[in-house]
Amino acid sequence: MWTGKGWTSKVVSTLALFSALTLTLVSADEHSHKYTEFEEVVVWANSVGPLSNRQETYEYFQLPYCKGDGRVEHRHETLGEALLGMELVNSGISIRFGRNKDSTPICSQRLLTPQEVKTFHYAISHDYWFQYFIDDLPVWGMVGKRDKESGQVSLYTHQKFEFEYNGDQIISAQVTPEEPVLLTSSPTGLHIDFTYSVAWKASSKEFKSRFERYLDSDFFENKIHWFSIFNSLMMVLFLTGFVSAMWIRYLRRDFARYDKEAGLNDFDHDLGDDYGWKQIHGDVFRPPANPMTFAAFVGTGQQLAWTSFFVILYTIFGQEWTERASIMTATIFIYAFTSMISGYSSASQYAQYGGREWVRAMFLTAAFWPASVGIVTSLNNTIAIYYTSSRAIPFGTMIALLVIWLFIVLPLTFVGTILGKNWAGKADFPCRVHPIPRPIPEKIWYAEPIVVIALGGILPFASIFIEIYFLFTSFWSYKVYYVYGFGLLVFCIVMLVTASVTVVSTYFVINTEDYRWHWMSMATCGSTAGYVYIYSVYYYMQKTKMYGLFQTSFYFGNTALACMAIFLMLGSVGHYAANKFVMRIYRNVKLD
Repeated sequence: MWTGKGWTSKVVSTLALFSALTLTLVSADEHSHKYTEFEEVVVWANSVGPLSNRQETYEYFQLPYCKGDGRVEHRHETLGEALLGMELVNSGISIRFGRNKDSTPICSQRLLTPQEVKTFHYAISHDYWFQYFIDDLPVWGMVGKRDKESGQVSLYTHQKFEFEYNGDQIISAQVTPEEPVLLTSSPTGLHIDFTYSVAWKASSKEFKSRFERYLDSDFFENKIHWFSIFNSLMMVLFLTGFVSAMWIRYLRRDFARYDKEAGLNDFDHDLGDDYGWKQIHGDVFRPPANPMTFAAFVGTGQQLAWTSFFVILYTIFGQEWTERASIMTATIFIYAFTSMISGYSSASQYAQYGGREWVRAMFLTAAFWPASVGIVTSLNNTIAIYYTSSRAIPFGTMIALLVIWLFIVLPLTFVGTILGKNWAGKADFPCRVHPIPRPIPEKIWYAEPIVVIALGGILPFASIFIEIYFLFTSFWSYKVYYVYGFGLLVFCIVMLVTASVTVVSTYFVINTEDYRWHWMSMATCGSTAGYVYIYSVYYYMQKTKMYGLFQTSFYFGNTALACMAIFLMLGSVGHYAANKFVMRIYRNVKLD
């Protein structure tokens, strides 16, 4: 939580980030990463939390560690740091660049009260770890150790800092907790000496490669990952070939049959041949049910798709995974500045089908995704506040996000709505809509839209399954996801798979003379989100060691948001492809 200053000043400082996506307010030396001899190197204490879930974090000094002699202060946060619960506090541990230190007391004869002993005992029993940031490098260590056989708990009282440097720059930093002291219950408390030591070692490694030690190339760049990419590419080739074959064989056959029927007089018509997608030409462009909601889904999905694409590109070229919380900050502002896309897509879709209440449609489009995130985040935030976790979002940050929505998202959505309504909102359908809806004939069970939707998500899920595993392991475990080139390739592959599957499914549905293709085209590959969520349940039960309300709510709440984003993205891309397909085939057939 932000302490010591009013939230108003925090909002002002947060809004100063508008001119740059990843501005980090640090001291000059940490910003340039260059130090003079014996210059102070600040040890920023970030958080403590259970090893079973990296998302459950608490402020470092919620554990009764003693503060060093150095000045203890809170570090200014970026918007991303505040959202991720990064509460950086100067630990007060005195470290000077290039100066070795033998065992030095942080504080001598620290008296732990019986309650503080219980606090440490609970933390160690639940495998708590701590995190520091030194020159923007993360370092970790365990709070203590537990003897599984005897159940005895020991607290690490010494922290051994080891640095490598090249010239005037720090190349690596690590901390090793040592000297365990058995925690025993006593009515008078327990006296503990907290100490630390510092060792510096020259290195020939280059500064630009200092983050490589955090990357697990054996995990992310193994043969299975490469094989999954190859597999997905083969799937794309198969599907595009299938769509091409469908276009060449089936659609040409349909066009030939319809052209032949058009040249016959009424007496020569064979009523048995009167079937297929041409029969619903008077209904196929009928407005979808709940057109305003549908338009908001389409617009939001388009915006999220472009936001994901730009964030991946930004991360690839900027290597932003090396900067603390910068991807989160970048995502927020890229989403805000792409709001024109959602307004344009939503308004054009809504206006083409005769929508009149465009102001309501604009507000629904602008508010749908932020409101969805806000609801889930509020529930998680309430639990985080109850647990006094650092993951609780400060009130000032909430106000800053509201200001971003009011002054960036809403105006840009309004501009996009005006452009979409006036430039692309004219209905240009190749067929007129009949005033009376045509009855939908009965069909075999596997041709029902619900079955098509359930089956439609299988192939897109298969194309991203392996990448989902890597993303889950990165987000919920302790791996740094850095292979954004793979991510971009998989993103493009799943978009192509989505377009291909949706076109085939739409042809299948309209060929059974069912004109309810709008929502079906969105839900066909949008159902991939359901498969991802089912997989997340398996991952939670088999791959994690999470427990308790806090960890469970954060896991399933955030996963639900991710799955909703997948539904909207793939659904909007699928509808775009299906719309182009339907418009094309009805323009190429002769109608009465």
